[in-house]
Amino acid sequence: MGISKLFLERLAMGPTIVITGATSGIGRLAAVELARRGARVLITARDAERGEQARQQIGADRVFLGDLGRLEDVRRIGKEISDGYGRIDVLVNNAGLHAFESRTTVDGFPEMVAVNYLAPWLLTRALLPALRRSPAARIVNVASEASRRHGTFHLPDDLTTTVPFTAKGSSVHYGRSKLLDIMFTMELGRRLGGSTVTANCLDPGFNTTGLGRELRLSGVLKKAFTALRIGDPSRGADLIVALATDPALDGQSSGYYSRRVSRQIRPAAPGDDAERQAELWLHTERLLAPWFAR
Repeated sequence: MGISKLFLERLAMGPTIVITGATSGIGRLAAVELARRGARVLITARDAERGEQARQQIGADRVFLGDLGRLEDVRRIGKEISDGYGRIDVLVNNAGLHAFESRTTVDGFPEMVAVNYLAPWLLTRALLPALRRSPAARIVNVASEASRRHGTFHLPDDLTTTVPFTAKGSSVHYGRSKLLDIMFTMELGRRLGGSTVTANCLDPGFNTTGLGRELRLSGVLKKAFTALRIGDPSRGADLIVALATDPALDGQSSGYYSRRVSRQIRPAAPGDDAERQAELWLHTERLLAPWFAR
């Protein structure tokens, strides 16, 4: 039985899909569409009330509470999902943060690195056994073309060093965190080679929901862009859904896809360097060992 047939059978049964960052923005739009197609959708949220509202609006099966900026919460969420669901068919690491000032998490990591990169890495690791039980599982990581403006790149310092910055200089740090996502995806895809699990990432394009809760006048800007039909978040959500479900992507792995051009694109250097990708993996694995070893 070929993988394509297996994938179609999985869809017919209703796949189990985990998606982070689904309480708003492109994550919610993607979750709504996946649930509409018959998927059993599991979401994460920091706030119980907001999470329950999103669960009802999406038609999700369950919401798992936790702060993705706290690695112990990420580890716990992964365990709760694994314990409650024997098999996961799709993991969408969508949650992200563009902070406009430097902050350090309770674990001592730069906040954007922790939320945008370390949390997806740890959650993916926690859910890999459940993903491997699927006949054709997919991991979808939401990256960004902001990664092309990542400034300098130094491992392992970029994973742990908190550097002061203001809103003006925040884009470089955000871009670097998204470059880490791309590099992680490429290496993960290689490591999963020969298995039933694939890993891909995407640039959802500019969208009004990505203006950031910390950006002043974001509400006014969102209304203006919407009126001008700029930054439609449904386009980014559509690409998430395609990477999660399209049978044409059976077996495709370690790809970086752009909504803007609807095809694979090459990451910015050093994101396209296999040796640096492997180096990043080893540094991250050592750094997060205290959490996934529990």
